[in-house]
Formats: sequence, C-alpha cells, structure tokens
Amino acid sequence: MASMTKHALWAKPPKTILRQTGKALHQYDMIREGDRILLGLSGGKDSLALLHVLHHFQKAAPVSFSVGVITVDPMSHDFSPEPLIPYIESLGLDYHFIREPIIERAKTHMEGDSFCSFCSRMRRGVMYSTARKHGYNVLALAQHLDDLAESFLMSAFHGGKLKTMKANYTIGDGDLRVIRPFAFVRERQTAAFAQQAQLPVIHDNCPACFAMPTARQHMKELLAQEETLNPKLMDSLKSAMQPLIGRKTVEE
Repeated sequence: MASMTKHALWAKPPKTILRQTGKALHQYDMIREGDRILLGLSGGKDSLALLHVLHHFQKAAPVSFSVGVITVDPMSHDFSPEPLIPYIESLGLDYHFIREPIIERAKTHMEGDSFCSFCSRMRRGVMYSTARKHGYNVLALAQHLDDLAESFLMSAFHGGKLKTMKANYTIGDGDLRVIRPFAFVRERQTAAFAQQAQLPVIHDNCPACFAMPTARQHMKELLAQEETLNPKLMDSLKSAMQPLIGRKTVEE
C-alpha cells in the first residue's frame, strides 16, 4: 500500500474519466440536489477511484450532495480491508466499517448460488441497512463498462436473457437508489488512475473468487481477445446495452 506521506490526500482524476463519468451522471440523472450518497468501498482500484471522482464532482457539480463510505469486511483469514480505516479517516469522511462473517455463513447458508453471488447479496444487504440507519438515500457502486459488458454476455450465454447492471435504479422497497457512475468508464482507466495516484489498493480483494476460475473471468478473457480484433468492440457493446443500462426497474 502506498504511504500516506507520498501523495496528497485527494488525487485529481484524469479528464477522460471525469468526462465519461460526467456524461453518465447527466444521462442517467444519478446525482440530485441534497442526495446523501453512501459509497461501497471494497479497497479495489475501482471503488477507490470512484471515491476521488465523487470528491471532484462535489466541488464541480451544479448540485450539492454529501458522501459517506462503507466497507463490508467478510472476515476472511486471507484478506483484510482494515488498512482502509486510517486512510478514509485521514480524508475526514464518515466511515462505516462493518464486519460480517460472510465467509463462514457461506458454508452453511449457500444453496445453489456461486460464492460470488452469495457474497454480493450479503454485502448488498449490509449496505442497504447501513444506508437506512444513517440517513443515506443513494448507494454508489463502482462497476465500470467492462463489468457491464461481462454481465451482459453472462446473462445472454448462461441465462438466455438480455440484461446487465443498471446505471440508476430504485430498489424494491422504494427508499434507496443505486447508481453506477462508472458505467461508461473502462477498467484500464481506473487501473491507470489508481497506479498514477498511488491509491492504497488492496489487491485480490475477493480471495474466494481469485482462488478459482469464474464465469466472469472467462467473459473478461473472451472480451479481451475479441477487442484485439475489433478495437471498437466496447463502443458497440455500450450502444447495444443502452436500453438495458437505462432501465429504472428493480435490478434482479
């Protein structure tokens, strides 16, 4: 992890990321006056990059909004996000560090799901309850265009459905919105920003997923291979996914 003394507390995001994020924020009406946004921070490059991008838009956007941060620690022996605690506290943000024995619960409560699906559902539940408890009305997640494309292919290949993650939707209970400001941003852009800014990335932040090949990893490799043949692949997929990304119905 990069030393706190080696870089400024707040890093300036590249104009390319800001431009694409700003376009998505505007197109999908993600941030509104008075929103209290809770950012899901795993410690990976994407969520750390989004933290700094949201800070930029707090100063530059025409609307006023606040940002808090939540990290859900799955209590794995192989992974700990605790180094994030002093880093986020140094930024002066409201920080909710929640420990949940997700790894242990998966051994007895996971029925039919992959571990990734089980963990995601558990973490999402913790984030929802924390947002409600502390008065946040928006949950910001850091999935990027590559994630959306992978989900699109997984749904088509394995589920026989045309769907992907949504940019802005209200959950079933009607009291929280979920937004994905990086819907138009590429993974390689967040990786380059995190490296250039020396963000304190916690690598392999889902050890159970990294321990074995997953369907998502297969889709990532497939897309990478196809993009070498068609450099405009992601532009085409983004256009194809527009109706799906913009749906405001409850995400499955």
